[in-house]
Amino acid sequence: MLTVLAYTLGVLLFVLGVAASIGLHEIGHLVPAKKFGVKVTQYFVGFGRTVWSTRRGETEYGVKAIPLGGYVKLVGMLPPEPGQADTGRLRKSNTGMFTQLISDARASEYELVEDGDHDRLFYKLPWWKKVIVMAGGPTVNLVLAFLLFGAVFMIHGAQQTTTTIDTVSDCVIAATPQNVSQAQRACTDQDPVAPAKKAGLRQGDQVVSFNGTPVTSWDQFSSLIRANDNGAATIVVERDGQQVTTTTNTTVSARPGEGDPAKIVQAGFLGVVPKVVLERQGPVFVITTMGDYTWETVKALGQLPVKLWGVGRAALGLQERAQDSPMSVVGASRVAGEVASTDGIPAANKFFGLLTLLGGINLFVGMFNFVPLLPLDGGHIAGALYEAARRGLARLFRRPDPGYFDTAKLLPVAYVMASVILVMSVVLIYADIVAPVRLG
Repeated sequence: MLTVLAYTLGVLLFVLGVAASIGLHEIGHLVPAKKFGVKVTQYFVGFGRTVWSTRRGETEYGVKAIPLGGYVKLVGMLPPEPGQADTGRLRKSNTGMFTQLISDARASEYELVEDGDHDRLFYKLPWWKKVIVMAGGPTVNLVLAFLLFGAVFMIHGAQQTTTTIDTVSDCVIAATPQNVSQAQRACTDQDPVAPAKKAGLRQGDQVVSFNGTPVTSWDQFSSLIRANDNGAATIVVERDGQQVTTTTNTTVSARPGEGDPAKIVQAGFLGVVPKVVLERQGPVFVITTMGDYTWETVKALGQLPVKLWGVGRAALGLQERAQDSPMSVVGASRVAGEVASTDGIPAANKFFGLLTLLGGINLFVGMFNFVPLLPLDGGHIAGALYEAARRGLARLFRRPDPGYFDTAKLLPVAYVMASVILVMSVVLIYADIVAPVRLG
């Protein structure tokens, strides 16, 4: 019963955290838009049926039933067609499907334009103000990620490896493209005995040297093992206050690459896992680690189509779900519930584990929204930057001002991207139900 309550509490806390992140993302658009005088008619967290709303001035604020997103309605996102005034009485066109869609989008855009609003339309903002308004949302997510990870690292601590052995492997299991991202299977009689076990290494041994080279960090120790091509290894450890020398042969085996775990390479293998301790960190660690996390997120975005293909196959039962596969909010909520309900973990670890999960969500959402394609915020930012470059070149070469960039021309791209995002969301949610990622 307590486990069920803990699981439910973990899910609820995570969902509330996600909803708060969405609300703050939209505030990142709302505040600068109002500051620059843009007419804002709606601010909502969620989609679907309206649960609650209230009006303050010209803006309706509210919450909708499905907490999977949010929006701020900025009037005048699309400029009128050349030769037409932004009066709300726009000429319609019926010369093709996309042309009609664009025409309908323009007409819908100007239904909210009233007398006196014509200088408050978003498209009339200077390009740099457009960038600030559209970048405000994802920037808030990145700031939230920085604050959440900073709180975890500076208050709770970050896991740091030591030179002390925590676990000794029983056998050698070669890495393959299929098992590299999955939990390691149990040893069988056919698997060779791990070199560390042959050498008699034990839990609690502190590594002093490897083949005569003093060991100062676990990363260094790991690199020495992997590069030990001839196999012969003399290892000195400190055990019960005394130095003990052992010898073995580091088996050259198929292992995940150090820089790219998905790449399988031949490297030395000993079969030991380091003891990990929590150490509180300073601001420099937070900044450098966030830089690493951001770069890893960029690479993950580039690999998203391939990862999504693997998720789809896992959902159909054609392969195991990879531990590092992308998840929807449904899957992340399940992980949050598992974190909160796992026995034997201190409450503080669970709480900061949820903060870490929420920080990762904010980092991904922030970087994803900077992708320069509509309907993402990055698409509007790219349009504003293109407008600035085009008008700047016109001034430089003393040509007529080309005017505002017509974002409506990119609506076909927005419709395609919206469809892709919808399909991706459906696949991820379905996979998170039938083949969820489990905590190892």
